[in-house]
Amino acid sequence: MNIKVFSGNANRALAEEICQHLEIELGKANVSRFYDGEFNFQILENVRGQDCFIVQPTCPPVDSNLMELLIMLDAFRRSSAKRITAVIPYYGYARKDRKDKPRVPISSKLVANLITEAGAERVLLLDLHASQIQGFFDIPADHLFAAPVLVGYFQNLGLQNLTVVAPDPGGVERARAYAKRLDAELAIIDKRRDADRLGEVEVLHVIGDVEGRTAIIVDDMIDTAGTLVKAAEAIKRNGAESVLASATHALFSGPAVDRVEASPIKEVIVTNSIPTENSCRSSRVKCLSVAGLLAEAIKSIHDETSVSKLFI
Repeated sequence: MNIKVFSGNANRALAEEICQHLEIELGKANVSRFYDGEFNFQILENVRGQDCFIVQPTCPPVDSNLMELLIMLDAFRRSSAKRITAVIPYYGYARKDRKDKPRVPISSKLVANLITEAGAERVLLLDLHASQIQGFFDIPADHLFAAPVLVGYFQNLGLQNLTVVAPDPGGVERARAYAKRLDAELAIIDKRRDADRLGEVEVLHVIGDVEGRTAIIVDDMIDTAGTLVKAAEAIKRNGAESVLASATHALFSGPAVDRVEASPIKEVIVTNSIPTENSCRSSRVKCLSVAGLLAEAIKSIHDETSVSKLFI
């Protein structure tokens, strides 16, 4: 198999697991840092004419991991790799995908430009915060979803009387896809953020039937868990029997773990798109692997076959 997979420091464990699925060795490279903090990178094997995949989520510390990705891309371009694909399981700066206020940047477009200019010829993305970010790239972009992994877990639980809940109107499309696969009802949380208190969320009401049912809150990421916990509390107030949650990207920043532990949420299902040290501090969090999904996508890209079979 003429595939080379390399990794930066962001999530080496995921890259190694992807290589296990592909039955290849992780590419050899120096991924150290100078004493002043600058990233020092060198490819330690020949990649001329090779199909190279660089696994590097731009998760916290976002700026550091993004810079690593850009430097690695430049190194592969200058080493005459046949094709360079940036595998980005978590895309940082995705929340700034439009001008929603005066005089603000569209950071996700800027990052897409940087990745392209650095040398990426293709990107492989997973559960973007906003699907339109695919269009910010002027190179081919394959956008995968973790739904096959997460939905499969819930199917195996054999839960009855299910309602899938979107934590905000923007997540309805994702929640609807889960509800269809799980043969469940759909509900939506109507929320409003407090402009004077960054990150604070006030839940107004639940649109849909959750009374006496098992509710599964579906989101793309959990950051401080403010939205998630407020949603769970609203669902419980509306008579839900139990509340579970799922998210692809487990950031779990700041008070997230404490909030989940003190919430009515029975279990939170996440993936290893980013390192899970923070999320795994809670006994209520279960992590599933997306390595197999990404490995299949990498193989399909290399073989020039369709990746649509991996979509939900």
